[in-house]
Amino acid sequence: MSQASAAAAAAPGPATTTPAAPHRTAPRSGWFTIPEPLRLVFRQFPLVTYAPNELPLRSPSNRDLPVLYVFASDQDAWKGLPSYNPSCLKWQTFLKLAGVQFRIAPSSNHASPTGALPFLIPSSSPSDAASQMPIPSNKLERYALEKGAEKLADTTGSKLDAYQTLLDHRIRNAWLYALYLSPGNSSLLSQLYVEPCSASMVVRTTIMHKLRRAAEAEVLQSIGAPRVPPTTLYIGAEQAFEALSAGLGSDEWFFGNSRPGLFDAAVFAYTHLLLDDNLAWIDTRLRDSLLKFPALVEHRKRLLSRCWGKTE
Repeated sequence: MSQASAAAAAAPGPATTTPAAPHRTAPRSGWFTIPEPLRLVFRQFPLVTYAPNELPLRSPSNRDLPVLYVFASDQDAWKGLPSYNPSCLKWQTFLKLAGVQFRIAPSSNHASPTGALPFLIPSSSPSDAASQMPIPSNKLERYALEKGAEKLADTTGSKLDAYQTLLDHRIRNAWLYALYLSPGNSSLLSQLYVEPCSASMVVRTTIMHKLRRAAEAEVLQSIGAPRVPPTTLYIGAEQAFEALSAGLGSDEWFFGNSRPGLFDAAVFAYTHLLLDDNLAWIDTRLRDSLLKFPALVEHRKRLLSRCWGKTE
């Protein structure tokens, strides 16, 4: 085929000449063309533009602030109150101690890019795309030290490791049993983690079952036993409280520091929630153990006053 023939075959129009058809205006059509019957209906009802709805309570009033996503109710988040989850409260407290300006927003593990709370979204910066990358909890300490206005104590060493182990195992295991597995505190568990998820009883029952199974599995893995021993867990937690109290002694903050640090925030995350009158503990064995150690009770009061301006 010659080049002329090939060009004629590829052309959008016919290759042969035919008599011109009578000119006819094609009807306008397309995705945004309104059919005539609907056009007639719309002519009978003038378009009305309503005022925009107000933003929901959880929406930020200041989008220039970083947002820490935690377990919290909408109302508590709006007021900036402490989270009811120890892991979230630890970092919420530490950011406050570091002098970081931020707000909190309610969320869940399912909404977290890492699968766990808390995580932080930095303040918006149009010129920096990385500013909207979420910061997981294992990077919040560095973020707070870089962005915070306050200089915090930096404590390392075997003593810190030993005390951290008491928190991460003995006290956490007892906490998991008290909140998730103790029958007496079922209503509190439901109020905090189940009821906000759904109004369906079937869904609530399923969520409750999953939460309890996860807590039981974590405790059993931690203690290396085939079943959960409540009395042993509570005894271990009381011994841990005793060791922490002795370590704090008459000092205001742990390790004799002049200012509270990350470990102070970690201890507060448990002691505050156990002593918070807004949480209706029915099985109070873990709370009762803590009350035996006034040094820890006073430590909690100092941090509550320092970070939230509250005294009890």
